[in-house]
Amino acid sequence: MCVVEIGRIKDALGALVIEGEERLGTVVEHVYASDLMSDVLAFGQPHSILLTGLATQQSVISAHMAEFRGVVYVRGKKPKDGSAGFARESGLVLLSTEMDMYEACLRIDAAWTDRRATPDSASEAGRTHDLLLSRDFFIEGNDFTNAGMVSTEVKAVLKKIGFDPKLVRRVAISTYEGEMNVVMHATKAHVTLAVSPQCIDVVIDDEGKGIPDVALALQEGFTTATEEMRAMGFGSGMGLPNINRNADELEITSEVGKGTRLQMRFRVNGNTS
Repeated sequence: MCVVEIGRIKDALGALVIEGEERLGTVVEHVYASDLMSDVLAFGQPHSILLTGLATQQSVISAHMAEFRGVVYVRGKKPKDGSAGFARESGLVLLSTEMDMYEACLRIDAAWTDRRATPDSASEAGRTHDLLLSRDFFIEGNDFTNAGMVSTEVKAVLKKIGFDPKLVRRVAISTYEGEMNVVMHATKAHVTLAVSPQCIDVVIDDEGKGIPDVALALQEGFTTATEEMRAMGFGSGMGLPNINRNADELEITSEVGKGTRLQMRFRVNGNTS
């Protein structure tokens, strides 16, 4: 079970403690972000922390009923209706962060994966290109049984953060095509997902036979897939072209007999920096 102390979340969000300073060592197992309290009660899991923009006592009562351990108010909101008193009686921690829901989710995820993204210093607070989330995955070649699991997990992470569905779809398709290339043509690969406020980067670095002619491999319909692979529905020659079509930037480096490195970049909200 992955757990993180509420104090770690406070630091990651640069949050103000409204109530529960003495309980910052409390650990939580899940994060649930919503402004709909019925959803919190229906889907929230015990030992969670709630992220919400609903700065009313109902958010604290709902968190208490759902057996949460704290509430984080986003966009600088602070309840003024007795919520602090109710939280004190219920043993809940209340925090307030200036971040919006999207950035708060990224920061908490970074804290969860032991990658501190704290705005504690003036220099860090002023940096807009900070890495907010980084995940590593591994793919085994010829493992058709688990083919697609890495790209599925990447898609789930991005959906949980709240990225635009069209952007998530482009990243997922590109990652899946890259993953299938590894399964069909390489021995293994290391995949890195990196998220910043400006872009999403996916790097697939494989060990395998490499690509003799990258320009040719980018042509639609070109394939080196075996008949067995085609019988399973793979190898139509659209893998790299699909990645090239969906990624905002694509860099391919390959060495025959050693492997191939795909570097894919997807800009967030049309950012061009």
